[in-house]
Amino acid sequence: MSPKREVAQARSADEAIDLARQVLETEAQAILGLIPQLGPAFTDAVSLLEQCAGRVVVTGMGKSGIIARKLSATLSSTGTSAIFLHPAEALHGDLGVVQAGDVVVALSQSGETEELVRLLAAIRRIGAKLISMTGNPESTLAHASDVALSTRVATEACPMNLAPTASTTATLALGDALALALSRRKGFKEENFADLHPGGLLGKRLMRVEALMQKGDAMPRVAPDTPMPDVIHEITSKRLGMTCVVTADGRLAGIVTDGDLRRHMTTRSNLLERRAADVMTTRPVTIGPALMAVEALRIMEERKITSLVVVGSGGAAVGVVHLHDLWQTEMI
Repeated sequence: MSPKREVAQARSADEAIDLARQVLETEAQAILGLIPQLGPAFTDAVSLLEQCAGRVVVTGMGKSGIIARKLSATLSSTGTSAIFLHPAEALHGDLGVVQAGDVVVALSQSGETEELVRLLAAIRRIGAKLISMTGNPESTLAHASDVALSTRVATEACPMNLAPTASTTATLALGDALALALSRRKGFKEENFADLHPGGLLGKRLMRVEALMQKGDAMPRVAPDTPMPDVIHEITSKRLGMTCVVTADGRLAGIVTDGDLRRHMTTRSNLLERRAADVMTTRPVTIGPALMAVEALRIMEERKITSLVVVGSGGAAVGVVHLHDLWQTEMI
């Protein structure tokens, strides 16, 4: 490669990095610029969504439509029933998904998107409420809304100030803020999030103990009067390093672990002549079946133990979760 071409390539690389920095700075400033624009309208929007008796219908055209789909998905995953409605399709029959009691969230940077403006009268006629997210507070869309949220930005990140870039980033961020403020208002908790995310790594981390525990015949259990050879056989055959000691009515009386056996072997020579109740730990660490797997892992790490007995209503032993069960979720 000639020295002249090498210089040209180096200059081109420097220019690309410079432009990338400018884009990131412009988009970051666009998000920060929304903070002073927040006010009572944002609180009103959260309240309107919280009071929604139906579904939240999110709509937008073009790039705003892409952001609208993301907002719909974020709302759905944080405890609010939401769908995306394409405004052009709505004009040709799909408007039927909007019902009285719904809240429509319409995204348009100009606030004059033809397809959205044409829907305004129909939304009012149906009886749905309207929240707009627009960069033009004086637009037709903003004036027709029950609540108008400003997504105004100083400039686009596009060097020609044409392609929607900073404005879509700002709208995306404001949509996230709206969804999460609503989620907090509705009291959406980690366990609710787990119910809505059963798949993937996130679902594995939030999986409930009842889905992972050893139960039924796989759960090691003996009666309080079980002879020690049978206790040892149960611990060995179930391969969890312990067994539950369970009363006739199913309640947990205690546990016998490998550690218990070792301790009693060093202090008593007649271990094999004893019964489960003689060597069991009577107050083991227990958890409920609705506890999340990641919390069970935290308890095991804090207590330096490898198994937890899962206890249901009335003190019944319903399962055992082992550290290996958590490893198999690939969350560790």
